[in-house]
Amino acid sequence: MPNNTRYSRQIILPEVGALGQQKLQDARVLVIGAGGLGCPVLQNLVMAGVGHIGIADGDVVDESNLHRQSLYTISDVGKSKVVAAKQVLQALNPEVDIVVFPEFFESNTAAMVEKYQIIVDCTDAIDVRYLINDVAVAKRIPVVYASIHKFQGQVSVFNYQNGPSYRCLFPEKEEGITIPSCEMSGVLGVVSQMLGSFQATEVLKIILGIGEVLSGKVLIYDALCCQTQIIAFAKNQKAIEKGFIKGNQVLNATKQKNGLTATAFLEKCNHPEIVVIDVREVEELPEYKGTNIIKIPLGQLAAYSENLNKNQEIILFCQSGQRSLAAMQYLENCGFTSVSHLEKGIVSLKNQNKSITT
Repeated sequence: MPNNTRYSRQIILPEVGALGQQKLQDARVLVIGAGGLGCPVLQNLVMAGVGHIGIADGDVVDESNLHRQSLYTISDVGKSKVVAAKQVLQALNPEVDIVVFPEFFESNTAAMVEKYQIIVDCTDAIDVRYLINDVAVAKRIPVVYASIHKFQGQVSVFNYQNGPSYRCLFPEKEEGITIPSCEMSGVLGVVSQMLGSFQATEVLKIILGIGEVLSGKVLIYDALCCQTQIIAFAKNQKAIEKGFIKGNQVLNATKQKNGLTATAFLEKCNHPEIVVIDVREVEELPEYKGTNIIKIPLGQLAAYSENLNKNQEIILFCQSGQRSLAAMQYLENCGFTSVSHLEKGIVSLKNQNKSITT
């Protein structure tokens, strides 16, 4: 149960209550981007008691980030953003389970979304926004979006309860047209704090099922005029279908990459830093006598995995590939970031390696 003392001031809100606080604790939110938007989003979600948070970002802290990225200090310069952010966030609220993905969100890493209920898009690259949208449409996951330019920003929620998507608002990227980054055009730090807080608010409303979510609407904020306006936009079924197709293509390609051929498996097994786990029962044959093979039957994997580094590269195998596939999916759902399996099982290694014995 949630710590009612910590959250007492929001639990007394009739719209939250003890049941709402439990919903927050059970929620799983993936924040993509740990920069100017991601920092206030993460800070607010952690303090509100959102129980399971993923953070994806392959960047490191730069001194030029410090005026707007509030989770970092000068001592963090050069460190992984997600690692530094997790350290601060766990100190803020040790009750929250935080999983870090120290990598950029790309086609080959997109499968990380599968275990989350809500995605928060805190990126600043157009291509990545389309990718996030498409994968989220394919998995039917709502996306809380924001973007910033100088003193202005906008916020919206996509894919919420079968609502409009990012492609409904921006049907297609115009070739040759790019949006200047903060590095090029500049940004006032408080604007990112404001927009990130708007995003966190939408996430909490979605989890709690309260208020009016910004689905099919864009909130535009102008700091210089201290004004906001809301513009409605329509659902475009063709745009949604296009995103669905593209998203499924990305996710299916990612799954195929996680299935290793016999040759690829044998090559990887030569690297001592990779953990190779045989998930068959102990007495099963044929036996693979590799130097770094660990025998952990599938039924014992959950307990064993609690002591593994979630960023450690892991390879799984079994007799035919079915149990290792299930094991891979289990570990990925637990937040492991680099898991693959021998697609056709140990039987595919016969006549290819002298370490196979019957």
